Amino acid sequence: MSIKLGFVVSEFNRDLTIQMETLGKEHAAFLGASVEKILYVPGVFDMPLAVKKLAEDTGIDAVVTIGCVIQGATKHDEIVIQHASRKIADLALENNKPITLGISGPGMSRLDAHERVDYAKRAVEAAVKMVRMLKD
Repeated sequence: MSIKLGFVVSEFNRDLTIQMETLGKEHAAFLGASVEKILYVPGVFDMPLAVKKLAEDTGIDAVVTIGCVIQGATKHDEIVIQHASRKIADLALENNKPITLGISGPGMSRLDAHERVDYAKRAVEAAVKMVRMLKD
């Protein structure tokens, strides 16, 4: 069974998310899954609508979110990740489809973000495992 993934990728901090996207694609192929669709959104906060679109697509088995939220001078990063991750979890339940969190942050510096680009690989692996578990 070939697992079909959809990616939702944040364009904010693109120098980091392009690395995450590449690692995610490579890991999907390694696991025998295919990335069928990729939707790009301005930032992590903007992900839920794109996630919903892919979650409703019958040709997609699981959705992987990819992004990074870097700490600024305010607590904005905490608000962004809290609200986005909550809605993403809600969408998984509403659509009965795995939606994984490949978003690093909050409270991290740009250096921390570089060290955490592998979050995308973890999210791809979780998506593949969840699809397999739910199909059994």
